[in-house]
Amino acid sequence: MMSIMKNDEDFFLQQMQGVQKLKQVKKVDLSQPHQTTEVHKLRQQAATQEQISTDPNHLQHYEVQRVQPHDVLGFKCHGIQDGVYRKLRQGKYQIDARLDLHKMTIETARDKVFTFINDCMKYDLRTVLIMPGKGDRNKEDPALLKSYLIHWLPQINEVMAYHTAQPKDGGAGAFYVLLKKSERKKEQAREKFFKGRV
Repeated sequence: MMSIMKNDEDFFLQQMQGVQKLKQVKKVDLSQPHQTTEVHKLRQQAATQEQISTDPNHLQHYEVQRVQPHDVLGFKCHGIQDGVYRKLRQGKYQIDARLDLHKMTIETARDKVFTFINDCMKYDLRTVLIMPGKGDRNKEDPALLKSYLIHWLPQINEVMAYHTAQPKDGGAGAFYVLLKKSERKKEQAREKFFKGRV
């Protein structure tokens, strides 16, 4: 038995003479491209999130509930006096600035509204008129801009109220928008109120 094993071992060694050990080649990691793709996706998502978070315009532009071209619409924040809202509805406040959104895309209108309100606040404007149009000529997608505008306005902290304008100012295709008093205006009002009372 031992001699058979010895013979087998000799035979094996004899057969292996001249055979050289293969050099080890690094294996290709087939999972690497997949990981790179995943990392790339994660980086893209992070960049997109960063872009969203750094975009000061928070007005949303996803699909909104639609209104009709001739709907009369209004909104007021808690705390707005009924008399103030009534005067706004009746168009009794002086219009300090106007923004015409006719024929704009949703994205352009979104940017214009956001910038316009910010500019109005810088210049202490209180009552403005925004005109999206009725959208009654667009048979396939009526009142598109109007629907988006009434969705955006309550999202803006500076907007205290809005209402469909009177016919002389554009009727169902325009809105009176009442903005917050700036801190400077509030201070002036306080000074005026207390002047002569001390």
